[in-house]
Amino acid sequence: MLKMLERYQKCTYGSMEIDRSANNAEQNSYKEYMKLKAKCDSLQQYQRQVFGEDLGPLSLKELEQLERQLDSTLRQIRSIRVKIFTQSMLDRLSELQVKERMWLEANKALQNKQLEEVYAENQAGPSWAAGDQNCCSYEQPHQHPQSQDFFQPLDCNSNLQTGYNEVGPSHLNDSTNGQNLNALVPGWML
Repeated sequence: MLKMLERYQKCTYGSMEIDRSANNAEQNSYKEYMKLKAKCDSLQQYQRQVFGEDLGPLSLKELEQLERQLDSTLRQIRSIRVKIFTQSMLDRLSELQVKERMWLEANKALQNKQLEEVYAENQAGPSWAAGDQNCCSYEQPHQHPQSQDFFQPLDCNSNLQTGYNEVGPSHLNDSTNGQNLNALVPGWML
């Protein structure tokens, strides 16, 4: 029987307590709603003032404060913009430096490859560099097969002429060839 009485009391008085807690929660929600609505109205008013609307009811001090806020916000925006621009330029610069290093390495590899090809061609060598004894080799430029002296005589063909005909003594007495002599021999030699 006690249990039944307890159940009865819970059902009767418990519903009243639930109603009171629900009523309190509703009042708290309404108060919160009113606070948020007032804040939203205030922010909308401030936004209109920032955009230059509804400035009539503001006092001189409020206008100066609004101007200071706009200036500080503008400075912040500019500094952020400069930071973003600087960072993007630094990122681009680092990308270009990476590309430059890549191209320099590729260029160096190509130069090494070209040098290896030239070296391989020189090792195979043309016939004039490999076995001709009259030609001086790069490994031993001061050695000559005939002598070890510093000055070496040159083998010259004395029959070669360098631009004029040699006139012998028999041609000097001939009067018909005298005119030819002046034509063949330069003036400073006569």
